[in-house]
Amino acid sequence: MIWDDNEDIVRIECTNSARVIQQHLNELREERRPYVFITNTMNIKPLRRILVPVSMLEEETYKAEICTYLARKTGAHIILLQANDYGSHARQNVNRIVTHINAVNEKLQHLSSNSNNAPTTDVAGTPISYEIVPARKNSFKLMQEAAERQRDFQHDLLVITASRDYGLDDLLFGPPERKAIQHALVPVMLVNPREDLFSLCD
Repeated sequence: MIWDDNEDIVRIECTNSARVIQQHLNELREERRPYVFITNTMNIKPLRRILVPVSMLEEETYKAEICTYLARKTGAHIILLQANDYGSHARQNVNRIVTHINAVNEKLQHLSSNSNNAPTTDVAGTPISYEIVPARKNSFKLMQEAAERQRDFQHDLLVITASRDYGLDDLLFGPPERKAIQHALVPVMLVNPREDLFSLCD
């Protein structure tokens, strides 16, 4: 897997216990690198499809860089799950992520055309494929939907954003990312939502 022996990605292996997962989440609040949870109830498979739920929150666009990084390294297909919101924020966030993916694809195409016109066979040089799928739920329940729809999307990795701050409900009942990790059947990668903490693997 791409996160094996990769210093740019923190790997957490643990049980599916809410207490254990929350303890790790608390310890990782200031972590700049993306971190992936692998619990004892998850299936680990070669990375072919990445599910990326996109809500109305501005920090959702931070996932664009890590997703394109993973797709370039593995050739995986990106599924952007757009929240079913009344407003346009989720759609705008999806558009920003797509813009980033297209910019990377243009750069890859330019590099490929300048390499003596030889066809590129390396995974890192192939265009990143993606699709946009409308979600059934709104931004507030999007993470839960993403964690529960593995059979629908057949994804091998779920990429979500950690909560910027914990509110009273999060402290009493647990933050949405903890519930997503508990329900997910595949590894879950989290990106810290604070821009000053975000660091991209290159």
